[in-house]
Amino acid sequence: MHIHTKYFGEVEVNENDVITFPQGIPGFIEEKQFILLPLEDNPIFNVMQSTIESELAFIVVNPYHFVLDYEFDIDQATLDLLEIEAEKDVQVLAIVSLKDPFVSSTANLQAPLIINQNKRIAKQYITNIKDLSTKESIFSKKLTSQVKED
Repeated sequence: MHIHTKYFGEVEVNENDVITFPQGIPGFIEEKQFILLPLEDNPIFNVMQSTIESELAFIVVNPYHFVLDYEFDIDQATLDLLEIEAEKDVQVLAIVSLKDPFVSSTANLQAPLIINQNKRIAKQYITNIKDLSTKESIFSKKLTSQVKED
């Protein structure tokens, strides 16, 4: 299937790769189908692109690349909704807020995307853990301060 994207123009994607958000995403509840597209220059980041609305795309990242001790529990209702049977079924992504300079960009750890990677069902999960930030730096403080000085 062909879709129009925010960052890549028109691309062909496999319908089997479409991720369905049965409840939509907070703020975009009508948008229920997305596809993950890799950023060619930086494989750590992906674009989560709506398959319908070309201008709706989020930069996402595996938060464990940046926050090694990141953890939270998923409630039973979410496990049931996403038909998760084992931990290996789960993929966790965080939505990135892009900043200028890029090293100032942050990730939302308080509301990760939980994806059943086998069944391609997902939800943005609000953790309600106050110690988790909605604007977690994804680059080291040292690197961020060096760029600001330059």
